[in-house]
Amino acid sequence: MTFQPRMQNKIEGFSVIGGLHRREWNGIVADVWNVNCASYAGGYYVANDPRLFILLDSRGAGRSSVKLSPRSKGMIQDRERQRISYIPAGTEVWADLVDIDFVRHLDIHFDVETIRRRLMDDIDPARLNSPKLLFSDPRFFALAELIATECENPQPLHDLYGDGLCLSLLIDILGLLQSAPRKRSKLASWQLRRATDFIEENCMRSIRLEELASLTGLSQSHFSHAFKASTGLPPHQWQMRARLERAKQLLLNDNTPLTVIAAETGFADQAHFTRVFRKNVGITPASWKKSQVA
Repeated sequence: MTFQPRMQNKIEGFSVIGGLHRREWNGIVADVWNVNCASYAGGYYVANDPRLFILLDSRGAGRSSVKLSPRSKGMIQDRERQRISYIPAGTEVWADLVDIDFVRHLDIHFDVETIRRRLMDDIDPARLNSPKLLFSDPRFFALAELIATECENPQPLHDLYGDGLCLSLLIDILGLLQSAPRKRSKLASWQLRRATDFIEENCMRSIRLEELASLTGLSQSHFSHAFKASTGLPPHQWQMRARLERAKQLLLNDNTPLTVIAAETGFADQAHFTRVFRKNVGITPASWKKSQVA
């Protein structure tokens, strides 16, 4: 299901120019708004998902302030040096703009679970839940400008471009560090024996990872990593090795054609069998057979 940001607001004095410019990527939505402002404009916003707010441009001699509560004093914004805010999910942000004529801003909304899966790592809840208002950094702003340009591009570039820019900006602003590689535990001897025996017995058919995991009482992800830690090979490559061993046994029988061997060992055809055999063994089935006879 495509991620769509959910936001509530109660605002006044804003008039959008030219409509919304939006791009959607994997778990990320970026919006560019061009807005005319009345002599007073403001109100509050609250979203169900975290977001970044980046002020790209503004005109007017007045002032703007941002606060997390309607009763708080708020922070007067230096519109040249305080362009970026990170707002956690469920956090109300109040804004007051006085004698500001125009603002252009970029909003980047993201789905935490999708980003976690993509990064294959957890995100520190303290970072996710801590608002960071009115800051700036030349690197962040440069990325934001590129993202905004891509949102407004009438002929968008490949999705990986804008997606990569947004993901880079999120990683940098949230301070997500490279995790140390985790040492994977191996299967217990009984788990390894049960899995390899099952593969040997059923190697001619498609074996689902779920089947192997259930034999060992592990999740599919845990089993897959533990099997490779134990054998040096992922389960599907272990199965392929077992099939090729069966094929070698058949090759030693002079009366068995290659087409029959390919079919009996689960390959699509003789060409497929030859290609896989050469990739794994280093030579063609026919050459391997000759070498065994010699």
